[in-house]
Amino acid sequence: MGCANLPLTNKQKDLCRKKPHLLPSIKDGARLGISECQTQFKHERWNCSTTKEVSVFGYELTSGTKETAFIYAVMAAGLVHVVTRACSSGNVTECSCDTTLQGSGSPSEGWHWGGCSDDIRYGTWLSRRFADGSAGNASAKGGDALIAVNQHNSEAGRQAVANTMSTDCRCHGVSGSCAVKTCWRSMAPFERVGALLKERYEASVQVQARGGGGGRKMRPKEKSRRRVPVGKDELVFLNKSPNYCLEDRRLGVSGTRGRRCSRASAGPEGCNLLCCGRGYNTHVVRRVERCDCKFVWCCYVRCRRCESMNDMHTCK
Repeated sequence: MGCANLPLTNKQKDLCRKKPHLLPSIKDGARLGISECQTQFKHERWNCSTTKEVSVFGYELTSGTKETAFIYAVMAAGLVHVVTRACSSGNVTECSCDTTLQGSGSPSEGWHWGGCSDDIRYGTWLSRRFADGSAGNASAKGGDALIAVNQHNSEAGRQAVANTMSTDCRCHGVSGSCAVKTCWRSMAPFERVGALLKERYEASVQVQARGGGGGRKMRPKEKSRRRVPVGKDELVFLNKSPNYCLEDRRLGVSGTRGRRCSRASAGPEGCNLLCCGRGYNTHVVRRVERCDCKFVWCCYVRCRRCESMNDMHTCK
């Protein structure tokens, strides 16, 4: 698939034409972001559902809510993560490992930098070029304020990748001793990045943006008692979230009717919370599967057929 056939902005298409070899990584980054979003919110009233529309997320991409903030953050982070992995694997000619760390370290303490440290600089640069182009799509509905918060949240997503990096080491020495250690910097698994962004989502700040689209001056909404400036790694939003309990086709909200819930849980997946007080239906599900399998000489496996009956609860 060429760049011209993709639902991209003109800036994104221009970048795609100049660097077509990055298209697979861009697509993989989008898939990673969507998958992690759905994993983090699978038990919530808003479960990061996607649509068949070109924008994938539909209304949520331009609503300016906490959910919009998470989408922009996790999508930007996914692109950084995938591109950086490709760089470290040698699949992108324009980047590689972080060579600035080679040869330094602390020899007196018995360790030095070596191996292949993940270099997130190129992935971060590409994410800014590509993801911030999509942030500008909000101008038609939300204006400069929404562009500013979308770009801020994309940057917060990139910061999350940097903030979760770790230093890994390997020991060298005679008979397994650790006389010398070689250390390198590694990105965390993307699940940890997603979990950090979910925490940022829970603590997100409602703001009012000041200045033009290029300016990022934001401050907490006047009704808020908070007086601390908004940090670069925080998620921010403009508008309160809609009621995700009931279906609203105009807003693309699917509601929670028919969603599976847990009767015993007091968390967000519990029937009381997920079903929004409407109650739930209980169905008995019959399940048949192979069990007690044994290897018989020679040469086949003999199993029993086990049947189980389980309750399944769905929201009314």
